[in-house]
Amino acid sequence: MTAVVDRLEQALPGRVDTSASARTAARADKSGHASAGMPLAVLYPESVEDVQTIMRIATGTRTPVVPRGAGTGLAGGANTGDGELSLSLMRMNRLLEVQPDDLIAVVEPGIINAHLNNALRAYGVWWAPDPASRELSTVGGNIATGAGGLLCAKYGVVRDAVIGVDVVLADGTLMHCGRRTLKGVAGLDLTSLFIGSEGELGIIVGATLKLGRLVTGTTCTLTAVFASVREAAAGASAVTAAGIQPAIMELIDATSLEAVHRLLTLAPPTPGASQLTIQTDGPAARDEAEAIATLLASRGATVEVTDDPDTGAELLRIRRSMHPAMETLGTTLIEDVSVPRSRLADMFDEIARIEQAYGITIPTVAHAADGNLHPNFVFAGVEVPEHIWQAADDLFTSALRLGGTLTGEHGVGVLKSRWLKAELGDAQWELQQRITRAFDPAGILNPGKVFSL
Repeated sequence: MTAVVDRLEQALPGRVDTSASARTAARADKSGHASAGMPLAVLYPESVEDVQTIMRIATGTRTPVVPRGAGTGLAGGANTGDGELSLSLMRMNRLLEVQPDDLIAVVEPGIINAHLNNALRAYGVWWAPDPASRELSTVGGNIATGAGGLLCAKYGVVRDAVIGVDVVLADGTLMHCGRRTLKGVAGLDLTSLFIGSEGELGIIVGATLKLGRLVTGTTCTLTAVFASVREAAAGASAVTAAGIQPAIMELIDATSLEAVHRLLTLAPPTPGASQLTIQTDGPAARDEAEAIATLLASRGATVEVTDDPDTGAELLRIRRSMHPAMETLGTTLIEDVSVPRSRLADMFDEIARIEQAYGITIPTVAHAADGNLHPNFVFAGVEVPEHIWQAADDLFTSALRLGGTLTGEHGVGVLKSRWLKAELGDAQWELQQRITRAFDPAGILNPGKVFSL
């Protein structure tokens, strides 16, 4: 193909894939959008040394490299295009160490979320981050995008659960950041800088994770059905204001609920109704579930509560099936904004206004416990129509106006880069680019993402 691919094939036999199928798959992620052109190759390193070799060759030849996990991202951050190398970390998938007494584990980046927790269960511990794609997504991808998930409000996001990272820089240098101790303030916190860096600063090749003890006691799941999405959002804010902390509180609007019921061949939901799906856990689970049920019923919801694990799992399966359900409606631009929890209902008002203004429907689900919404712009065809981008622009501006952010967990990637400067401001925009250049002077790591206008 090219001289750089020849060099890589010689250095990494059996770990360089130039097939059309592999290269085509590397062009896209779960956002539904693909890079223009075709990557040079997909690389499958099996060790830290392999990654160092790749980056030394890439730096020497000024060849762009795009790090990639399972490809479940929703912002185009791992999409690889013309003249670029896709660096897949899926073969580096081992659980290297578990120290249950210290509540830490050391992992390679390609380990799948669900596989990690299956392995940790034998030690009586778990890793809390819980993205909806947990059966497919990798821990390294979670770290690179600063992922969240359903359990964020009670148990924290990825940023709260990573205390160290091993990183290969653009020139092949291996750097160990962070610590294994509960406390540690020596030097600048570079670990936090790498979390959510989207492959712009280096290749994450290992991570030291902060674990928790397995939660004991009953788990209760309840559904609260409201006549309108605004009432559901206001109900979620009322739960937060009451000082009750559920493990999960997910909001599903009427269009989304109907779509997922069709996909899973479930009985149709109440027409026009929106639903909160809430889970409480631990020793106080029943008391908390009762308190939430009483509160939401007083606000007009139809509430059902169960402590049956299978029923609870089925109710959460409805929420976790949301992205496949959206795909049945057409091509989707899956968005991700966050607002202060007290402004959740106001953001749904803004979505209703945008739907009316642009003559579109925006099916929306939300991690209601932390104010993180996922509006879905649905359209026909492959290219995003201009009126959809205009509606998205309106939505992002509305979120910022309410004191929110462009992305709570999906990252900027390519889909949101044009709006990033509006949130950061000129001074921070420039400073962040200078930091990026300090780690990657040649600009070969994931170019055209995040800071691209």
